[in-house]
Amino acid sequence: MNKRYLFLGLLVFLIQACTTTSKTFKDNLAPDWAMGAFERPEGVNPIIEPDSTTSFYDPMSKTQVKWEESDTFNPAAVVKDGKIVVLYRAEDHSGIGIGKRTSRIGYAESEDGIHFERRKEPVFFPADDDQKEYEWPGGVEDPRVAMTADGLYVMFYTQWNRKVPRLGVATSNDLITWKKHGPIFKNASHGEIFNKPHKSASIVTKLEDGKQVIAKINGKYWMYWGELGVYAAISDNLVDWEPIVDENNEPVALIEPRPGYFDSQLTECGPPAIITDGGILLLYNGKNHKEKGDDRFNKGTYSAGQVLFSIDDPTKMLQRLDVPFLRPMESFEKSGQYVDGTVFIEGLVFFKDKWFLYYGSADSKVSVAVYDPANPGQFDPLP
Repeated sequence: MNKRYLFLGLLVFLIQACTTTSKTFKDNLAPDWAMGAFERPEGVNPIIEPDSTTSFYDPMSKTQVKWEESDTFNPAAVVKDGKIVVLYRAEDHSGIGIGKRTSRIGYAESEDGIHFERRKEPVFFPADDDQKEYEWPGGVEDPRVAMTADGLYVMFYTQWNRKVPRLGVATSNDLITWKKHGPIFKNASHGEIFNKPHKSASIVTKLEDGKQVIAKINGKYWMYWGELGVYAAISDNLVDWEPIVDENNEPVALIEPRPGYFDSQLTECGPPAIITDGGILLLYNGKNHKEKGDDRFNKGTYSAGQVLFSIDDPTKMLQRLDVPFLRPMESFEKSGQYVDGTVFIEGLVFFKDKWFLYYGSADSKVSVAVYDPANPGQFDPLP
């Protein structure tokens, strides 16, 4: 008899627990102007992980280095020859702590956007060249890449000399051999920005005959950039960029962190922005402030947001999500060198009529989420 009551009591407890769990999450519907929902393919993530078996001859230290032994994360993505190519940040084991190792960029390609083959050596790295003062010893970090209409690949990345992070730009015809052009603001009219920390560039793109290519607006290339806020810059040649500044020659913040929201500490630009029917859509990374953030989400966590800007005036914000569309929910997004939880989005490509979003998981691995416009779902549920 006692065993029967014990069994019934346990059954009631399990039913209540399941009911309580289902009530802790709420629907997170996508507004008409936003992109999504993005869904994680079942059983495939993470798609790129650290590898201690690969090495290359490092021209700076003049030694063989296991260049992707520690972490592989924060990926760019682009379509090339009918395949998706992911360029991912890889760290060696030369130090302890975020930003204390050397970062290089690896290459992986896929026919389905899910299963990847990787090159054994990095395709982009610090070298004994004219950029070494900006890139050594911290390395090259957090790439974003896009393609021009005539097939030139343009990559923006962080040059990290462990003193000042700067945005650099490089170009390539094949995504393997690159020409470094240096810091994007080095020749800017307002030169003071050159020696101030800046990172995270999202150039504006558009869909043209099914291909995602770099766009011009009123004859200029546009990008959004920034970490502590979202700023803008324009260019005539994709290499030299002028920041949009105010009357005091200070960069103008188009959006900033919001107390009480998931992006209360940082609003860091994500993958290349995309022109849509509603305007210019920017996907960005928001960090939840430990004291001033949204209590529904873990303190310090990185989640993904969306903001819409006007196509007539790319500096004018039209709409902005108040909650993230993608947030750390899976174990691989909450265990790694960033234990507070991270989905850090940097790569977005249109491939076989779907959008593939590539992101860093806990600053340790690369994962993917897919949006099928023909079968829209919901954003990550809210607690």
